[in-house]
Amino acid sequence: MRRLPPVLIEDGCSRELLSLIRTILAACKEISFRVGQGALSGVLGSTLDENIQGETQKKLDVLSNQLLKDILLESGYVKAIASEEEDYTVAGNPDAEYIVAFDPLDGSSNTDINSLVGTIFSIMRAPKDSDPADERIFMQPGHQQVAAGYVLYGPCTTLALTIGKGTRIFTLDKTHGSFMLTEEFAKIPEDTKEFAINASNQRHWQPAMQNYVNDLLAGDTGPRGKNFNMRWIAAMVGDVHRVLCRGGLFTYPADTKDPNKPFKLRLLYEANPMAMLVEQAGGIAHTGQERILEIDPQEIHQRVSVILGSKNEVEACLGYHK
Repeated sequence: MRRLPPVLIEDGCSRELLSLIRTILAACKEISFRVGQGALSGVLGSTLDENIQGETQKKLDVLSNQLLKDILLESGYVKAIASEEEDYTVAGNPDAEYIVAFDPLDGSSNTDINSLVGTIFSIMRAPKDSDPADERIFMQPGHQQVAAGYVLYGPCTTLALTIGKGTRIFTLDKTHGSFMLTEEFAKIPEDTKEFAINASNQRHWQPAMQNYVNDLLAGDTGPRGKNFNMRWIAAMVGDVHRVLCRGGLFTYPADTKDPNKPFKLRLLYEANPMAMLVEQAGGIAHTGQERILEIDPQEIHQRVSVILGSKNEVEACLGYHK
């Protein structure tokens, strides 16, 4: 098996980008250790604070965010960072080439039940001669990402990574602390019988998604003519990892539960990096109206609907939205 750096060098990854990715992964190794310690480390449970999203922060949210924030800003490789847990972007080295957006601990509500959580990150080039304190430097469509990935903290610690030349899967070898290549190029099957959606919101979905899911649930007696299995981990990073491993459809659609927040997932540090990973593995990532990677962001915490996964199943779902 090959380690992470040689594989990326073979793909023509620049020294600066490789160093930045290794910096992110250094923080992720520490997060992996803290998550793995569970109750022994005293970091389970919630704080008394809310983040900019209006969500109660878990102790591990705060810890993970601080680890990533500190190591990235101290590295000198980033001009600025944007995080789910930060109200605003944070300026770094004004001479650096890259900016990083991240969700430090996706699915953190799962920590108290020892279920899947992960770190999602997106790397883009900073516009030349830009002000590191100006959050507009992050207003770039997702197709301009130079790298994207996530680290999944489960029974093993797994990295999914793309620099635009396919999606590779690595596994952390904890005996010597290196990420080892365990899948050369992930390939999402075009057809599937699995879908993931938060069915508790069904009454709030738009008619197109209502009709689509109803037809899935009808199984081989309905218009789709086959039985489907529903899976839901309550962590995007886990549900997308399953899609990369064996196919499927993951969606968090628009709903009317809160008129002020029709969407759940954030564009810059959730939808965009996952869309890049899925497309590089042969899948589709869409909102129901447009390709996710074509969206021009308007603000750093912008939310969007997400439909991604196996090509033929996503296209079938989009057919209901036309």
